[in-house]
Amino acid sequence: MNTSNAPSEAAPVSKSLLQVMRQHPLVFFFLLAYAISWIFLSAEVLSVWGVLPDYSQSCTQAGVSCQIVVLNVMLTFGPALAAIIMTSIVEGKAGQLRLRRRIKQWRAGWPWYLFILVGIPALILAGIIIQPGALASFQGFPPLLLVSYAVTFVAVWFGGGPLGEEIGWRGFALPRLQPRYGPLWGTLILGVFWCFWHLPQFLTPYQGGGPGTGLTTTLTNFSMFFLFILALAIIFTWLFNHTRGSIFIAITAHASVNTPELVLLPLFPAVGYAGLLLAFLIGFGVPALLIVILTRGRLGYKSSQATALSPEQIEA
Repeated sequence: MNTSNAPSEAAPVSKSLLQVMRQHPLVFFFLLAYAISWIFLSAEVLSVWGVLPDYSQSCTQAGVSCQIVVLNVMLTFGPALAAIIMTSIVEGKAGQLRLRRRIKQWRAGWPWYLFILVGIPALILAGIIIQPGALASFQGFPPLLLVSYAVTFVAVWFGGGPLGEEIGWRGFALPRLQPRYGPLWGTLILGVFWCFWHLPQFLTPYQGGGPGTGLTTTLTNFSMFFLFILALAIIFTWLFNHTRGSIFIAITAHASVNTPELVLLPLFPAVGYAGLLLAFLIGFGVPALLIVILTRGRLGYKSSQATALSPEQIEA
């Protein structure tokens, strides 16, 4: 068999694939983000359900689950890796440089930082304490709460999801979705993909599932999570548009949502995972609705923001 033409035949195929990826960056971004993350999610789900060895057993003495510490950290970087790959294909080195600059773009007015660092935890705390029995179970604030919160915040910022996710969701996808579908619809589309990216986790204790959890409980939790994510996506877009597309701000806001779950929720033993989702839904649902009404669905978006991307880059 003559194989002398194999390399030359492979080259056009490779170029053709790259051309298709450049024409449909959003499609391939989401495909890559899901594929990369769900490789690790599949390992976690299979481990939890006994198909694979339970890797968490080796960490039980420390009270830490290896599945959460290792697999969950690795899976969160699926969107970031997808964004880096697609930015390289679509925009080359110049696009990579712009992406890095937006990750380092920390300058924003102090009211935005006040809302992110104080307002977001306050909204979550309000959603927790209005639930029946929450205040009665409150164990009081420990002396080193602020230190613990700060340390946890930094750890979450880098390895708890915000860094790995936001480079993709707000760094790559949102700037392309808003010009194409409008700020509100673009945000809701992103929210749907963001939510279902977490879907396999609802088969694990990390999202209130796992062996012994009924289908009704799983569906209820996921439904509340879905609505909460849509509300949070609206708030994040509003922040994103008012801070010149800063990925740093998006990461910080995401960390400010995740950290209270680890530091504040344990202070209210009566509030379980479903109660946390309800707190998120209450705390973020009302502000999200107000933002939509007050901005008439524009979410702070200006058409001039679309000029940073060419029509080919926006094309889904």
